[in-house]
Amino acid sequence: MKLRNASEKIFAWVAVVAAASLFAGVAHGRTLAEVKARGTIELCANPNALPYASENPALPGFQIELARALAQGLGVQLRVDWIFPTYRAKLVNCDLLMDAFSDPKVHEGKLKLSRAYQRTGVALALPPGSPMVASFSDLRPDQKTGVMINSLASMVLGQKGLRTAPYAFEGDMLDDLVAGRLGACAISPATIGYYNFTHPDKPLGMVYAYEQEPELGWTVSVGMRTADDALVGAINEVLNRMLSDGTVTQIYAKYGVEHRLP
Repeated sequence: MKLRNASEKIFAWVAVVAAASLFAGVAHGRTLAEVKARGTIELCANPNALPYASENPALPGFQIELARALAQGLGVQLRVDWIFPTYRAKLVNCDLLMDAFSDPKVHEGKLKLSRAYQRTGVALALPPGSPMVASFSDLRPDQKTGVMINSLASMVLGQKGLRTAPYAFEGDMLDDLVAGRLGACAISPATIGYYNFTHPDKPLGMVYAYEQEPELGWTVSVGMRTADDALVGAINEVLNRMLSDGTVTQIYAKYGVEHRLP
């Protein structure tokens, strides 16, 4: 039950920040006029990171589907530049990066941001059929909880005196959770939702634990590489329509992920 096709990476937000940082010093993103003239807008994405993104046309991931809907709203086609590993971002000239932290300070001089479209963070996965808890604080001190190595979640749980086990890959963590070697996992809600979507017979318990730990929650936006204000405004206009008509919610639901409006 290896899930490395879904998550052979450290938290998706780590990859997003790493890719965004690599945009500095490379070719500039395009203006709205240039995008319209070319008839395409380009997205950087990981080719093997479901539910986020995939080069499989039948199951492209919610980042690809959201970007396609944005491109359609702009009246252009979407082109995807696959950037695994993330250093390949230096070799391409994509315009967009989905799921960028909605914090301008993180991306200063590198990316401009759209309005936030999803609220997420570090959730808690529990073995199938186990009693539910409300937060990290409800975990037993003797219960071993999987965390991403050197992550903020590992520090927060450590400060609470909880027993943790570090992992480099989310897939390995979920394997051990299902096998009974862990009592819980601090992991992204998208990964839990997609696991449950693909394993409806034995779904994991999921707790949006970041609601009680504000430092473990955040929102995400569309990152645009040095775009002009016209492109930012156009992206926001399309995003507003997609949020209002349910397009964003429907795309997330196709992968078992709950849309949580910021």
